[in-house]
Order: sequence, then C-alpha cells, then structure tokens
Amino acid sequence: MHTTTREALRVSGVLVALAVVTSGCSQDTHTGTGDGSPAEHASPSASRRGLGDILVGGKAATGSQPTNLPKAPYQRTYTDGRLYAPVTGYRSMAYGRAGLEALYDDSLSAGAQGDVATTIEPAVQKAAFDALGDRQGAAVALDAESGRLLALVSTPSYDPGQFSGRGVKDAQAWRSATADSRSPMLNRALKQADAPGATFSVVVAAAALDEGLYATVDDATVSPLTYVLPLSTTRVTGASSQCENAAIGLALHRSCANVFTKLAAELGQDRLRAAARKFGFDDDTLKVPLTVAESSYPGDGTTAPEAALTGMGAGDVRATPLQMARVAAAVANGGRLVSPRLVEGVTKADGTTQLPEAADAGSAGQAMSRGTAEALRAALGSGGQAGWVPSGDGDLAASWFIGSAPSGDGRRVAVAVRVEGLPSTAGAEESAGGRAAAEAAEKILASVS
Repeated sequence: MHTTTREALRVSGVLVALAVVTSGCSQDTHTGTGDGSPAEHASPSASRRGLGDILVGGKAATGSQPTNLPKAPYQRTYTDGRLYAPVTGYRSMAYGRAGLEALYDDSLSAGAQGDVATTIEPAVQKAAFDALGDRQGAAVALDAESGRLLALVSTPSYDPGQFSGRGVKDAQAWRSATADSRSPMLNRALKQADAPGATFSVVVAAAALDEGLYATVDDATVSPLTYVLPLSTTRVTGASSQCENAAIGLALHRSCANVFTKLAAELGQDRLRAAARKFGFDDDTLKVPLTVAESSYPGDGTTAPEAALTGMGAGDVRATPLQMARVAAAVANGGRLVSPRLVEGVTKADGTTQLPEAADAGSAGQAMSRGTAEALRAALGSGGQAGWVPSGDGDLAASWFIGSAPSGDGRRVAVAVRVEGLPSTAGAEESAGGRAAAEAAEKILASVS
C-alpha cells in the first residue's frame, strides 16, 4: 500500500489499510449442572437406549456408550469430533452442553429417542476444514437459493469427545481447550465479527448502482488515485495506477480503496447504512438456529471521514464469515438475501419430523435489484472478492474472500473465508499470505463442482 495511506489512515489510534482487525467475541455459553457433577436428567428407562444423534449427510456424527451410572447411563461419543465441533457443540457429563447439543437437548438426551438432521454436506465440510488446516480462521459454504449451510468450519478446532465424561483425562482436556490462547472453542464462523475489509466493497458497489450514482459497472468513476477524505487531511491511495477513475467492476478486482471510500462519501452514511441493513447488517435476531454474533454498520455520531472509511470495510464495520457468505449469496441469487439454516429437521419420539421455524433464520428479502446483482455477478466472475486486513500493530493481518460458483447439480454455492494471524507484509494483497483465503475458497468451491 502507498506510504501516504499507511501514515494517514489512523482512526482512534488504529492503523487502517483495507480495514481494521477487531477482537473476537466470547465463547458460546453452555448449560450444566452448576456444581460440576454429572447431568441427572435421564429417566430409568433411558438405560435401554443411547442418546439421540446429530446427523451429517444422513449419518450420525455422534454416538453414545453405556456408563453403568444410574443417573447418567450414557456418555456421548463423536465421529470426527474436530471436523464437526462447530456444528455439534459438545455434551459433557461434567461441563454441560453447547451448540446443537444444548439447543436440542430435549431430543438428544437419553430416552428422548430423537435425532437432529443437519444441512451440512460432509465433502464440503471436509474440504473447508482441510483448506484451513491448522491456521486460525473460519469458512462458510451456503446454498445461495435455499440458505442451507453446506459447511461451517472454525479452526483451530477441538474434539468434544475428549471431555464428554467426568474423569481426570476429561478435566485435563477441558482445561487445555478452554485455556488455549488460540481459542479453539470459539465458533469463528458464527461468533466472531471483525472488519471485513475490501469484501464490504460489494455492498458499497450495490448501493452505488441501486442509488443511480453510476448506471453500469463499466462507467468510469471520478476517483483520484489519492483521495482525501471529507473534512479531513487523511488520504487513501489506490493499490495501483489502474485505480484512478476506475469503473466499479475494475475497482472490485483491484480492491481500489480510493474508489470505494469516495463512493461511501457520495452515498452518505444514511444511504449506505440502509443498504447494509438490506444485506443483513444490524440484525441482532439472526439464528441458524444457533445464535449468531451481530454484524454491524456504524450508527449515528460517526464523523464524515469515518463514514467514508466504511466504504472499504474499515472504521466500525463488523461482519461474521456467515454474514459475508450471505452477501455473496445475494449476488449469486438475483439480489435476494437468504435465511441461512443449519438444521434440516428434528425427529421426535413418535417418528415425526419437526422442521425449524422460519422465524429463527433472521431477516430475508431483496438486498439489491436483480439488475444490480447480475451486473455484480458478471463483474466478480469466478474470482470473487478478496480483502487484506492488517492489525493495529502492523505485524499480523487477516485475509478475506467471498465468492460463488455453480455446483455439479445446478445449485449456486456461496462461500466466505477468513484466515487470521498471517504476517503483514508490504504488498501482501498479492502475496501468498494475502491469497490465503482465496486459495481456501477455491478448494471449497471445487468440492461442489
């Protein structure tokens, strides 16, 4: 990035390049007995069958084994526990429950004779998990039309089976997981809202087109290579000489910060905030049915230069990987925002299947016009939108990517990937580190083609 930009972009003492990194959200809450003793909700007849299961691709990702304890006759087991931990959560005799294990305890507990079928597709989940490896990050794959979550990955992960009991080894595994500085029990895909960087420029581009600032993605914008933020001496310089007066389509490909900060200033905070909300920002009710951290656009009181910086996903813009997957899905789905869902259905004791309530999925509707969505889809092509997000101290950064591709059966699959903790280097947008999220996304999309 240009030297003047690195020196100038300071908001509340934080250096901003394409965006700023925020701290992660707190871990999922969990239920328990309160005194560390085994759960005691099992009925006497529960000893004749195990726990209900969480299904992935029609097969159980969970199991159970007898304990010979009258009050807790079964202990939970997991198949590929690390792979599916962000989906299943955990069930422990000593430490309670979290995730789907807690949410559907009435169907999964011993004697309930119920199962929970998820929307996750094993091949896509595995591809996303392998693509992230041991790096800190998250990946979401979403059916752009139906909203079915095909992959929900957070790394590093943990094995919930290591502390599902109440012995010494369980206690050691619990302490290890909860004390780990890399926060393996944080569901980064749903619970960590951070600055989305240049991926937010898709929202800005949609607003600029829908509001008529430009007729097409090919019209040249009046954007100096070095743009001075309004009511400020702060300067934002484009990543290359091609960013000067770049059309929206080219500005997306080149991550031209000068173009999108200027567009944000021209739109004004109110119009851009309204556009962001159409994409699902500022919705604190979103559930999949697991609760999701709120993705937000800054409110009243934001200064003119701070509002302009939101154009490149900086300032106080915050988004989860799930939220940015929804943005990509809206582009792929004719502008319509889908309600994401993780659960296909819940089998009850009488054999009937209960579908999740639609209201649990949060807001949906038209995020942008169909014409704008088609124009952005053509402009983004198969490359999608990447972003590079340096941290405040300049030593570490995060790589973002959103995009979509057709699947082998004709569906359109949207993805969002965030890889954090990467070394921040000059020109990192084009470096191996800067492409980390894009390369992971390519592997995920290849699994559905």
